[in-house]
Amino acid sequence: MTLIRKKITVKNKQGLHARPAALFVQIANKFDSRITVKSDKEEVNGKSIMGILMLGAENGSQIMIEAEGGDAQLAVAALEKIVTTEEQ
Repeated sequence: MTLIRKKITVKNKQGLHARPAALFVQIANKFDSRITVKSDKEEVNGKSIMGILMLGAENGSQIMIEAEGGDAQLAVAALEKIVTTEEQ
């Protein structure tokens, strides 16, 4: 089982709210790996829209994306793109 962790700065202007959060969850659910997202205060399931919204990750904040499974590397790379893309 592969475990990949990556600390990422949120660059999306809206942070991980509404549309970016929905896109994040949609992409996360395409992977078999277990995906967890952590902020300073919270740790949530990366495949849960409510979880991602609970993080309240604003533009400029840092999150940790953790994926565990056979496609963990691909999952983290795809999710990093969403978080670091400035427009959505």
